[in-house]
Amino acid sequence: MKIVVVGGVAGGMSCAARARRLDENAEIIVLERGAHVSFANCGLPYFVGGEITDPDALLVQTPASLRASLNLDVRTGHDVVAVDAAAHTVTVATVDGLEEISYDALVLAPGAQAARPPISGLDSSRLRTLRTVEDALALREKVESGARRAVVLGAGFIGIEAAEALVQQGLETTVVEFAAHVLPPLEDELASLVTDELRRIGIDVRAGVAATAIETGADHDVVVLGDGSRIDADLIVLSVGVRPDTAVFESAGVACERGAMIVDERGRTSLPDVYAVGDATVSTDAVTGTRRPVALAGPANRAGRLVADAILRPETARPIPQPVGTAIVRVGDQTVALTGANRAALHAADIAFHSLHLHPGQHAGYFPGASQIHLIVHVRASDGLVLGAQAVGGDGVDKRIDVLATAIRAGWSVDELIDLDLAYAPPYGSAKDPVNMVGMLGENVMNDTVRLWYAQDVAAVQESAFILDVRTPKEFASGHLPGVLNIPHTQLRARLDDVRAAAAGRPVRVMCQSGVRSAIAHRVLAQAGFDSASMSGGMLTLRAVLGDRAVAVLVGN
Repeated sequence: MKIVVVGGVAGGMSCAARARRLDENAEIIVLERGAHVSFANCGLPYFVGGEITDPDALLVQTPASLRASLNLDVRTGHDVVAVDAAAHTVTVATVDGLEEISYDALVLAPGAQAARPPISGLDSSRLRTLRTVEDALALREKVESGARRAVVLGAGFIGIEAAEALVQQGLETTVVEFAAHVLPPLEDELASLVTDELRRIGIDVRAGVAATAIETGADHDVVVLGDGSRIDADLIVLSVGVRPDTAVFESAGVACERGAMIVDERGRTSLPDVYAVGDATVSTDAVTGTRRPVALAGPANRAGRLVADAILRPETARPIPQPVGTAIVRVGDQTVALTGANRAALHAADIAFHSLHLHPGQHAGYFPGASQIHLIVHVRASDGLVLGAQAVGGDGVDKRIDVLATAIRAGWSVDELIDLDLAYAPPYGSAKDPVNMVGMLGENVMNDTVRLWYAQDVAAVQESAFILDVRTPKEFASGHLPGVLNIPHTQLRARLDDVRAAAAGRPVRVMCQSGVRSAIAHRVLAQAGFDSASMSGGMLTLRAVLGDRAVAVLVGN
């Protein structure tokens, strides 16, 4: 068996390594157009920022180490320029010219290229992407040679990591994002928390505006934005997304969808004995069924392993699972993580759902260092199936999102989260872990013990309902919606007549600081005959939804 793998790093190298472990006698050739076949591309921003100091630490494996440990024939500087599926050959461009290599099985792992928006000036010598070791070395060199001002175009995960790395190095850093907020997959109310943290660490955030041109100059460049503003830059990082690097393979007959290679559950393409993995393939979202590439290292690594199984052990190979898109990023002192579908994806897929907002502590409140996790979980309205989750917080975000990602993969309904037996000691969590609390709130919503209303709907609710704020007078004075009645939840039972008179037949919509006391108040009101609902996430969520508008909307803010 002769296996040729096109492209290294995550998917390609995982496939090659697994193939060797399954078949010591197979001839395995890895063709990589770049200089490095196995490097930590997720670590590149941390090298630029100085947290990783040795560039060699980014090199996970080299051709020599792979030859020694796995007997792989790894060839860097080998660019596949053609595939002849009928002849089972690939044509490779090298420094010595063209070479033809035959295969029994061909695995395509070309990855993706940085997207380049249609603006002038992208050929500036001060502009780099951040996808290769060479990119990271070039950015680090510019930083160390005296760059003072940086502009990052794109506020996705890599763009945010790059911006943080540059500000850590002392550069005046601006991040520009065409979408309405940074980290576009994040829900609005969490994205505003990320924006606040970016500003806190000194990053200028320009969201809802695009760069229209880059003007190059002798001493620096100028990034021109669509609103007419101009930003001086000594270096520019382009991070506006990626596109599958598949032109060669599509021209060879591999069926593609919007530029990404179509594969079946075994990684097989439309051509015989040709497989594909990684960023350049179409994946089907496990929650919504949406078809799109998923540019994440974890799914690529796992798919590479499974494709090797499909080639060498087809009778027992497991199918490639549909990804749920779990991702995480550090922003200053905050951690941001998500898994599954967000609101936009669920609306696009026409899936009815409830959103649960919680703000629990990451560990027991009486133990020093307790801080809040701002958590959103979406559950299917029909049966409570967990569809997606997102969180922002200083600590403990990662393990909660990992548990919820597991629940999505397992196909659990929200009430099953109540029964999870999770590790507890005061420095690490609470007897009722935030994940358990998601289950409890979700069960209450599903069986109509709690009805929710949402901060995004506050303007409409102000027109049609009566709003009751059940926080303490001190909390109320720190900022509240105009025209609402403040009755602390501990006094509510004795003042139901006051509520009835003020509501004057209107529905009562209750709010508090985080959603806990308003849920208690809702139960009191509902059992007293009121049309009542509790604001999901309370004032903490409302402030996050309002963002910069909170000063204008809230009284006493």
